[in-house]
Amino acid sequence: MALLELDGLRARYGETDVLHGLTLSVEQGAIVALLGANGAGKTTTFRAITGAIATSGAVRFDGRPIKGNSPEAAAHLGIAHVPEGRGTLSTLTVRENLTLGAYTQKDSKRTRAAYERVVGYFPRLAERSNQAAGTLSGGEQQMLAIGRGLMMEPRLMLLDEPSLGLAPLIVREIFALLERINRDDGVTILVAEQNAKLALEAAGQAYVLETGRIAVSGSSADLNRDDSVRRSYLGY
Repeated sequence: MALLELDGLRARYGETDVLHGLTLSVEQGAIVALLGANGAGKTTTFRAITGAIATSGAVRFDGRPIKGNSPEAAAHLGIAHVPEGRGTLSTLTVRENLTLGAYTQKDSKRTRAAYERVVGYFPRLAERSNQAAGTLSGGEQQMLAIGRGLMMEPRLMLLDEPSLGLAPLIVREIFALLERINRDDGVTILVAEQNAKLALEAAGQAYVLETGRIAVSGSSADLNRDDSVRRSYLGY
């Protein structure tokens, strides 16, 4: 069953068209990769899904249009967006950042349980709970951004370039944790990445964007086996 469906999705900034009729689906419980070079439209796709920009076409979540067409409406449905650049509040502590992630949650017991679950995935965040987020390393800030998204107990996580600016060893650690979160908590994940090889290792399905259009799609295994696709679109 598709948890997220885009049907003929179009978006623009001012007079410039950026997305040109995207159609894709993300199955419940899956990890799906959205690949493409810088400027291909990956970030715009996420902004369109969450209602952060004006769009035409359809965005359906769990079979229904997202009413309200705004980031807040998307969050209340259970869509967590972890943006490129992490978006942590640098002057607040790690704990305060995580607590803000639970703003859609009104039950204090569930919030405490969510916090314990998050620091179980990311023990370093527990060690630095009273430390200002701006003093964390890049990898720790990415963990904090993911943890903050998990605090709202999402059904779907949108992760925009989680490997950006991080050492390869840290990137592999983060992707391993994403696979664990998907497996253990059942969180569906749509991850936008320029590191196609790593994303395809984690994802079961992938869509490749080129100038706001889907150039190719299929199972990760099929895309990895196709030499012409790898050379033309994936860069390895």
